[in-house]
Amino acid sequence: MTGLLLAWSQGDRAALDRLMPMIYRELRRLAHNYLGRERAGHTLQTTALVNEVYLRLIDVRRVSVQDRAQFFALAAQLMRRVLVDFARERLAQKRGGGAAQVSFDEAFIFSPERSAELVALNDALDALSAVDRRKSEVVELRFFGGLSVEETAASLGVSPDTVRRDWKFAKVWLLRAMGQESLS
Repeated sequence: MTGLLLAWSQGDRAALDRLMPMIYRELRRLAHNYLGRERAGHTLQTTALVNEVYLRLIDVRRVSVQDRAQFFALAAQLMRRVLVDFARERLAQKRGGGAAQVSFDEAFIFSPERSAELVALNDALDALSAVDRRKSEVVELRFFGGLSVEETAASLGVSPDTVRRDWKFAKVWLLRAMGQESLS
């Protein structure tokens, strides 16, 4: 797998085609995790999300992926973008659509206004990234990618304690950015 990731990183598109059967099950698990947080009746299905991620992976021009953790971090980031793009499109189709307040915790339960919540979270995460990129990456890997503390630490090249501190800080920062005062 590492050899295929390195070949793909160096521009070998065929390596991605050989890699996909190896990682498809894990990508489906990630997609299922993402979509499990969506509102009931969401029209985007697990397979469609994985396929969209694959199409976006094909279009990646320059990528520096050296191991499994970095690949799944990239896949998680792409899934987030797909879902945010989908949510923005849904909001654009609605009239009005003011942003709703959201709670942010590890269980993150979504209401029917999920599209607005996802966009609000995405915007807050983008703002956090401008302040502290690593903390934003920790949220992306842990919350959106479903990685453990240890997997996140390995992906970012930091200690698990650093990931825990960054995670705690980022949750509070995001709550404040979204207008929340405490975790609910």
